[in-house]
Amino acid sequence: MREKSKASEIANPTAKHYMLEIIKAVILAIIISLAGILLLAFLIRALNIANHMLPIINQVIKGIAIFMSCLFALRLPKNGWMRGIVVGLVYVLLAFVIFSLLNGATFQMGLNILNDIAIGAVSGLVSGVAASLIRKRK
Repeated sequence: MREKSKASEIANPTAKHYMLEIIKAVILAIIISLAGILLLAFLIRALNIANHMLPIINQVIKGIAIFMSCLFALRLPKNGWMRGIVVGLVYVLLAFVIFSLLNGATFQMGLNILNDIAIGAVSGLVSGVAASLIRKRK
């Protein structure tokens, strides 16, 4: 009985289903990025990575977090590109707040956050399209 209701939910998704999917993807992206940052901290100590490389590595971690979360969480068939952009934007804003609180720094809006927003939106777009195409093949 549960199988049938799950299939009908996927065939006829509502706005609630899309929102739950986006929330799951954002939470997963935050978890992946926290794990990536912890790994980066370990690698900095172990490998003595130069400071000028950290912003680049940080952007790669964010891109991977968005991509992986979209692949695992976005399962509904329509508008993958739009849901991916929303995941990317919400993730960037939430990550900014969380990492600012963890850092103990004040919230400083500047060029860096605009760069993060642009990269988050593009990463989300590509990830959402990839997730939709993968789901269509199955």
